[in-house]
Amino acid sequence: MKSLRVRFAPSPTGPLHMGGVRTALYNYLLAKKHGGQFVLRIEDTDQKRFVPGAVDYIREALEWVGIVPDEGYGYGGDYGPYRQSERKEIYDRYIRQLLDEGKAYYAFDTPEELDTARREAEKQGRTFTYDAATRMRMRNALSLPTGEVKRLLESDAPRVVRFKIPEGRTLVMQDLIRGQVRVDTSTLDDKVLVKSDGLPTYHLANIVDDRLMEITHVIRGEEWLPSLPLHILLYEAFGWQPPQFAHLPLILKPSGKGKLSKRDGDAGGFPVFPLSWTDPATGKTTQGYREAGYLPQAFVNMLALLGWNPGTEQEIFTMDELITAFDLLRINKSGARFDPEKARWFQHQHFQKLSDDQMLELIIPVLEKHLQKDIRSDDGLMDYTRKVLALVRERLTFPQDFWTWTSFFYVAPETYAPKAVKKQWKSQTPEIMEQVLAVLENIEPWEAANIKQQLSDWINGQGLGFGKVLQPLRLALAGDLKGPDLFATMVLLGRDETLKRIRRALETLPG
Repeated sequence: MKSLRVRFAPSPTGPLHMGGVRTALYNYLLAKKHGGQFVLRIEDTDQKRFVPGAVDYIREALEWVGIVPDEGYGYGGDYGPYRQSERKEIYDRYIRQLLDEGKAYYAFDTPEELDTARREAEKQGRTFTYDAATRMRMRNALSLPTGEVKRLLESDAPRVVRFKIPEGRTLVMQDLIRGQVRVDTSTLDDKVLVKSDGLPTYHLANIVDDRLMEITHVIRGEEWLPSLPLHILLYEAFGWQPPQFAHLPLILKPSGKGKLSKRDGDAGGFPVFPLSWTDPATGKTTQGYREAGYLPQAFVNMLALLGWNPGTEQEIFTMDELITAFDLLRINKSGARFDPEKARWFQHQHFQKLSDDQMLELIIPVLEKHLQKDIRSDDGLMDYTRKVLALVRERLTFPQDFWTWTSFFYVAPETYAPKAVKKQWKSQTPEIMEQVLAVLENIEPWEAANIKQQLSDWINGQGLGFGKVLQPLRLALAGDLKGPDLFATMVLLGRDETLKRIRRALETLPG
């Protein structure tokens, strides 16, 4: 049996969209499940749209999420070169074959002549299409005298090569996701296969490369579905057996209306790129999932379920589990709506699966940034941070959340949340806190259970509500009303620091 081979073939025209990563992921999962090969090919024949840094970005993004090619650009292999701009001589041989066999032809129409044809069509209420009905009225090797064609070629006149679409046929094609697709060739135009710069278009290069690289399955976005008839006809023109095709559904906006774009991410405050991208033209940086604090395994898990259904209730998957469960036939036909909150949910689930040491490794850089000091070299501070982490870890979704929840453990509050003060620091509160100070000064041992018991006994003895005491106490210690267990917090802060903070609150807040 022929080994399964798939490819991910992005164009380096900018950052890789999360939809592109999903396409790579589905290809990768299929290859790994069936012991096949996953190939990375760079489709850079459109030199006008080439963006510096995009190729390196693609490779870094794939490696970050754990989709490492078996072969391809930057990884070696027996089917190279894996960059289309380095394969021009190969394409030239195959375009010559189509020309010699009358399956493609030179077209010499200028941009102005094509614009004129479009305007004339618009006047008649139709859209201009360069096809079997119009090709003989245009300036090409089919309509011009042989001598004129020869003269234009010898004078190196600007030209393209177009594919000659067969007339009067109904193509019946199979898509692994969408089933049978039927197209009348009269609806197709004679697509350009070679541009005026001599480089092939995506259509020709794609077909030739997939054939020569022995690709067995082409899994790509549904935006390429309209190109399927042309690609099938090209395979037929060369006398080649086409690979199996599968066209993936779109990733939709959170509203469910339209394709998810960078603009949606900017408006909604969520990433659409795997890694941050700095536009070389403007210098503007757009945040990626990695820089936003997402774990690669959470990002992959979220992407896998955007359009694919495992057929079970399971939602949390490792990469190995995805490989085992993946089935191309369980990909949905309809678009998949992206939900930023669901993405955060996946992140939380995977973050919570980390061990304390793994979580600590991600948290330390956040802590060092805020404290402006080396944490790892201070054994006491490392031990303290482990204890703080134990109190808050279940609340964390991203590494940066640690500082949000625990900053007061490291830096005593200098200000107090206004809303919390208004709600909890009443006229009688200072007197109550003075009495709390006296109680806390005499508690031995300084342990959470003992502090809780003695303070509770005192509150009950005074006939006070717990909220009137514990909420202002938390405000004094943390500067706000959020935080982990109050008594465990007091133990970690220590008696002296606890009393110091209460006294400072009494001096600072209104009496």
